[in-house]
Amino acid sequence: MDDKDDNSNDEEQDNEQDESIKVVLIGESGVGKTSIISKFTKGIFNQDIMSTNGATFSTKKKEFKQSKKTLSFEIWDTAGQEKYRSLAKMFFKDAAVALIVYDITNKESFQEIQKYWLNLVKENGPQHIIMYIVGNKYDLLEREAVNEEDARAYAESQNVPFWLTSAKESIGIDELFEEIGLKYLDPEYINNEEIKERKMRKNEVAKINKESSLDKSKNNKKKGCCG
Repeated sequence: MDDKDDNSNDEEQDNEQDESIKVVLIGESGVGKTSIISKFTKGIFNQDIMSTNGATFSTKKKEFKQSKKTLSFEIWDTAGQEKYRSLAKMFFKDAAVALIVYDITNKESFQEIQKYWLNLVKENGPQHIIMYIVGNKYDLLEREAVNEEDARAYAESQNVPFWLTSAKESIGIDELFEEIGLKYLDPEYINNEEIKERKMRKNEVAKINKESSLDKSKNNKKKGCCG
């Protein structure tokens, strides 16, 4: 009996060290958002991956030993086709991170960040959302259509960090999520009042869902016992 209680306490302590972080990827269709997520969460690159319709959801846990925390990245992959654009704004509620992705071989995909995608985040995301402009397909540098210096200069003018990745060659992806986690766990960020309120809301919802699940489980056991 005592051993069981000790294990429960250990599980509760472990759960206290875990924290979820909502990440939303946006950008034009075909820029490689799905490939970035697949590489990070599964270590897989598929050349023939299909375009996302609507949105898909993936998760991956990553340990940050410096902070004694494990972050559960809750990653939303949104469709880039114009017919789905109006849906993208829905995913920014309580989002901690927005990755705005373009294809370095496709100039239009970067122009659309300037025209549409960055403003979408600024208008619909939380006040202190962490943003990155991400140039993907860096393995195709010989076909570069967007000058890296121009892209960096634009990101700097918008006060948004710039990052380069290649899902195919595993360039920059793990490092990007490492930096995101460190930023998120930085005391200056965590102690922001708006961030505290957002986390409090998420914890309250999680608690309600957990209690509801326990109640449902108890009711099912009673039915099984007495049925």
